[in-house]
Amino acid sequence: MNDYERMSKAELVQRLRALEQLDSERRLTEVEEQVHITQSVVEQGFSAVLITNADLPDPRIVYINPAFAKATGYSTEKVVGRPLSSLASLTSVQERLRTGMPKGERFLEEISTYQTAGGERWGEWRVGPVKDKRGQNTHWLIIFRDITERKLLEKEILEISDRERQRIGQDLHDGLCQHLAGIELMSQVLEQQLAPKSRAAAARAGEIARHVREGISQTRSLAGGLSPVTLESEGLMSALRELAASTENMFGVKCRFACDPPVLVRDPAVATHLYRIAQEAVSNAIKHGEAREVVVHLQSVGNRTGLSVRDNGVGLPKSIPKEKGMGLRIMQSRAGMIGGSLSIEKDPAGGTLVVCSVPAGP
Repeated sequence: MNDYERMSKAELVQRLRALEQLDSERRLTEVEEQVHITQSVVEQGFSAVLITNADLPDPRIVYINPAFAKATGYSTEKVVGRPLSSLASLTSVQERLRTGMPKGERFLEEISTYQTAGGERWGEWRVGPVKDKRGQNTHWLIIFRDITERKLLEKEILEISDRERQRIGQDLHDGLCQHLAGIELMSQVLEQQLAPKSRAAAARAGEIARHVREGISQTRSLAGGLSPVTLESEGLMSALRELAASTENMFGVKCRFACDPPVLVRDPAVATHLYRIAQEAVSNAIKHGEAREVVVHLQSVGNRTGLSVRDNGVGLPKSIPKEKGMGLRIMQSRAGMIGGSLSIEKDPAGGTLVVCSVPAGP
């Protein structure tokens, strides 16, 4: 007879309960260890973490880690228990949550500025739901990274690029164009000198002069694209109008600029970035979209300035190779540098629609 057969029923039940309690305590210890490890990782992590409850449209904050407090200047005592809307830095994140999660998306991404005691900073926010075993959303997890240094570097690179474009444009206009103009004049003089002696030779000299004149025209168009003089002297509207005209002349496509009523962009940096975005969008429409018609539209909507470029090309491909997407990323960076947003989508009427919206200046 074994031990279990010699036990009374009461003793057996007592022994089973003791084993169950030991198993429960072991499992609880394992869970506590996992929670402790997770908490340690979050507490010591480099990424800033904020957790709210699931209540929308204005969830309440239940936790922030030290990295979040250090990056934003908010302390745990001052923010835990308060609504997310009380944090001015997270206004754009709250607005994204208010609109809800797009179908099929696991998280939301947002890049925006935020204010600290040391001034304005740039943040990259990732927001996602925390679900229980039944799949119910119980909390919102917000992970944040400070990308200010990256944004400043992007800004510096773009400024260097713009200055180099301007220098090359001025060199083409003041150097090569003048040199070609001298060759044209010499060819015209040669044509006049050859006319009494040989009509064929004179005609040949005249043909050379015409080709040089065409070269001057094309060089001036290139110089204007690299360094649009009208952007500084007459403003963004004139520069975009000139961009449309030069596009028609160089590529033989229909390109129109629309702006009614007039929109004045007084900030030179904003005007330059908007012009470069339009220039890149027009170039993409022709080179990659195979468009035959492009419309550049500048308008004022409320307290924002909107720039759109619409074409009738083949539209956006399903996936863009990394090496061919540099122009799109630069457009996004330019929009971010001036506090704007950029969307690139398929136009329901066919082709592609690029829209950039920025805060209107004073």
